[in-house]
Amino acid sequence: MRKLTYFIACSIDGFIGDPQGDARTMMAFVDEEFLAFLKEEYPETISAEGRKALGLSDLENRRFDTVVQGRASYQLALDMGVTSPYGHMREFVASRTLTESPDPNVELIPEDLVGRVRELKAEESGLGIWLCGGSQLAGELIDEVDELVIKTYPLVYGSGMPMFGSGFAAGEFTLESVRTFGNGVLVRTYSRKR
Repeated sequence: MRKLTYFIACSIDGFIGDPQGDARTMMAFVDEEFLAFLKEEYPETISAEGRKALGLSDLENRRFDTVVQGRASYQLALDMGVTSPYGHMREFVASRTLTESPDPNVELIPEDLVGRVRELKAEESGLGIWLCGGSQLAGELIDEVDELVIKTYPLVYGSGMPMFGSGFAAGEFTLESVRTFGNGVLVRTYSRKR
């Protein structure tokens, strides 16, 4: 069984973006040290456009071969004219509003999101599935999340888009590791207690 990993950036107070989902203020913390970490540990989480701009197109996927994201998260790429933001992986977009995929590499999930993710988890592969965002999608899939990798940036938003857009349901995770960076970023990894 493959793992579904919610690999996400957030503020100290647990928001993944402002009330509209904009998280550009977090980009200021992607310095040389942090980028080296991403290249070494999570290269597939660097977008195809970012990889090209940084001369990293030849990096192999280390942890994930599949990415699942929500419609709002995907729209950020579409607004920049990018139809396959993670073309180096299989891409799935959960959307009830898109009727046709704008890219052959992007498969839409219009219904039964949990069922489709369970099918993906049951596939044979040495690599896992990255839950890219956003908040509502993570809320719908909270019971399927096996691992959390939380990149906490030294920012306080006060309000905004929470990590999980869902009703209250306590779920317990075990802290596996914490990595600190000179710029104040923490990367915490948790596994679900089952």
